[in-house]
Amino acid sequence: MRHSKPRHALLHDSVAAGVAKVTVSKLDGRGKSGQVILIAVLAMALILLSAQVYVFEVQMSTIDFDANLFSDYVYAVKLGSQNAVFGSLANISNGGVNSVLASNLNRLVTLVNKQNQFGRSTLNYTLEESAAYSSGIWLFWGTNGFGLSSAAVHFTLNLSDREVDSHSSYSVNVTTTLVVEGTFKVLLGDEKQVNVTVNLLNEGNPALANQITIYYRVSGSWLAPNSSNNYVLTDYGNGTYLASFNAEIPSQTAEVSIQLRDRRQIFVRTNATCSQV
Repeated sequence: MRHSKPRHALLHDSVAAGVAKVTVSKLDGRGKSGQVILIAVLAMALILLSAQVYVFEVQMSTIDFDANLFSDYVYAVKLGSQNAVFGSLANISNGGVNSVLASNLNRLVTLVNKQNQFGRSTLNYTLEESAAYSSGIWLFWGTNGFGLSSAAVHFTLNLSDREVDSHSSYSVNVTTTLVVEGTFKVLLGDEKQVNVTVNLLNEGNPALANQITIYYRVSGSWLAPNSSNNYVLTDYGNGTYLASFNAEIPSQTAEVSIQLRDRRQIFVRTNATCSQV
């Protein structure tokens, strides 16, 4: 069998193509609509892993043990683990319960442990419980310009009883971080010009947002700026965004709230108090 691309590249392209079809048309917090759509991320991960496993079974039935096939199988399991965590965190951050992560991972484990291409497969996982994590999940949506949605899971994969005897351990940490800083200056009376800098990170690296919504506070109510506020959102293409608008804000300070979904559909938010310049 010949391949025009390396197997790992083909597997990665397949997952990327599947996840790219998941879109969200409206950002409205941790809504039920987000939950329904984002379940597709996990479903796609499981379907793709099943397809990959089937290909391996066909190949193993026609040829002897191949180290490359073995490596591809381990890679497929790790990729499936990663996408299961991605999909679970997306679901939970959009309103799902924390137990979704364990439930989805149990489905993944059941699928993997039914395979016997290279002998008995045994996949196990442990949810992170240290520091701020609970059942593998850490959601921190603060009021000081910092927000974080994270999931952390530790895995072990054992393959034995045939021509291989392999033990591997690996961890999956999915973390979307939002950092917001704002300034304002008084124009005339209560009118203020507000500038808000938004920085988005995935696993500590600059990342792109799928959708950003900004609100400002007036007398206890949160309002979204629009064209009447001369609202402009500038995307610098490197995970940094600048939101600028004018608004009548009677208070001596300017408070903003940022709600964001990254390209993986993971939701995060934070509030911030802008400083006067």
